[in-house]
Amino acid sequence: MRSSRPLRRVLLTALAGLLSTGMAASAAAQQPAMPDAPPEDVATIDAIIAAVYESISGPAGPRDWDRFRSLFVPGARLIPTGRTAAGEASVQVWTPDEYAERVAPYFNESPFFEVEAARIVEEFGSIAHVFSTYESRRDPADAPFQRGINSFQLFNDGTRWWVVTIFWDAERDGNPIPAKYLGG
Repeated sequence: MRSSRPLRRVLLTALAGLLSTGMAASAAAQQPAMPDAPPEDVATIDAIIAAVYESISGPAGPRDWDRFRSLFVPGARLIPTGRTAAGEASVQVWTPDEYAERVAPYFNESPFFEVEAARIVEEFGSIAHVFSTYESRRDPADAPFQRGINSFQLFNDGTRWWVVTIFWDAERDGNPIPAKYLGG
């Protein structure tokens, strides 16, 4: 008599595959539809970095969150770092939608303009790392009230650039921006 173990193994493997496919389809159905990016926003590293800054900047009022979301690969993260009131290092991890939900009430009531002041780019194959020094202002003509560095991780799929991660820290007492990140 032949053992049924190989058949059982095949059936269990097939069942596991069906279950994981079903769970993946269910998870995908729960994700909001990713809007299409304007091609000019994602054609180059320069363009996608500019599009990120443009999409969060403006006078008090709503932002174009569809444009913002269209810049990010599915599963992307925005990760601010900083210090707690007790002075301990902290980190938060958000999806693009969570970031938009968190900052939209502030942007609706307050003008906010963030611009790039300097940049260092490292590229290899289909990936790029961009250290983008930023300045935040209430009015484009004002002196910045905040500066820091956005660390962008980008991916090029052969047709466009995607933001995978934006990881940032702000300048503060004891954490000045080094001269090499301030440009010439």
